[in-house]
Amino acid sequence: MARIKRAVNAQKKRRKIMKLAKGYWGAKSKQYRAAKEQVRRSLRYAYIGRKLRKRDMRRLWITRINAAARLNGMSYSTFINGLKKQNIEVNRKMLADLAVNDAAGFAKLVEMAKA
Repeated sequence: MARIKRAVNAQKKRRKIMKLAKGYWGAKSKQYRAAKEQVRRSLRYAYIGRKLRKRDMRRLWITRINAAARLNGMSYSTFINGLKKQNIEVNRKMLADLAVNDAAGFAKLVEMAKA
């Protein structure tokens, strides 16, 4: 059986890592071993960051809804509870968008939640 040499595949693998490491500081963008470690770490941070971004956006939406609800004389929790009791299903992203861009429409929702 012939011996398998990995020349082409190894080069492709290294090229892929070095391309991902472009722009890193120092040896991390020049040396394969350092680049490989940093790329692995960076991809892990990116994965975690995608989860954190969802969490952060929800927090931002809730903060905006709370601020707008308080301008209309209501707290966030009572506003959301009132919407649920009225069977109004609007997600927090849309509520935050209304709060920022359409204050009159948001005020109508607050009135409906108060009822």
